[in-house]
Amino acid sequence: MADANLTEQQKKWFASVREGLERDTGKTLDQWVKIARTCPETKPGARTKWLKEKHGIGVNRAATIFDAAFPGDGAGWDDPEKLIAGLWKNPDQLKVHDALVAHVSNIKGAIVGEKKSFTSFSHNYQFAAARPTKDGVRLGMAVDPKSSKRLQPPKKNEGWSDRNKSVTVLSSTKDIDAELKKLLKAAFDAS
Repeated sequence: MADANLTEQQKKWFASVREGLERDTGKTLDQWVKIARTCPETKPGARTKWLKEKHGIGVNRAATIFDAAFPGDGAGWDDPEKLIAGLWKNPDQLKVHDALVAHVSNIKGAIVGEKKSFTSFSHNYQFAAARPTKDGVRLGMAVDPKSSKRLQPPKKNEGWSDRNKSVTVLSSTKDIDAELKKLLKAAFDAS
C-alpha cells in the first residue's frame, strides 16, 4: 500500500491491522495470503464475503490480506489514476475534481487520497471529501454549516467521514471561489 496518500494516523492504523492479524487469528499474513489465493471468487466484494464466511475475517483485515495476495487487483490503493478514472467519468465533474485537488495540494501538509467512491482531503484527519453525484460534485467539509449560506448539513449516511459537518454542491470550477477556498482552509486548520 502506498504511503504517500495516507496521513500518519492512517499509516499507524493500517500497520496495527497487519500487526494484530497474527496475534488475533493465530496466522501470519503470509499464511492468510496462501489461504486467500485459494478463494474461488474473482471480484473484491465476493472475495471479502468468502473470507468472512469461511474464516471469520472482517472487512479491514480482508482488505489487508487481499492487497497482499493480489497486489493491484482490487481497491487500487496504489493506483490513484485508476480510481480517478473509475469514479470521475463525467468530464465536467472531473474538471471540478482536478481544480479541487490542485487547490488542496497547494495547502502545505494537505494529503489527497483517491478512494473508490470519493476523493478525500486530509491533514491529521480528513477535513473534506468530494464525490460526483447526479447534481454535480458534492463536497463535504469539516466546518459548521452556519459558516456560509452555501452550506447545508450532510445527509445521513454520506459515505465519508462523519467529521464533514457541512456539504455543498459544486456545478463548475467557478464554484471554487475565494469563499470556498477560505472554508477549505478553515476545515484544514481544524483537522
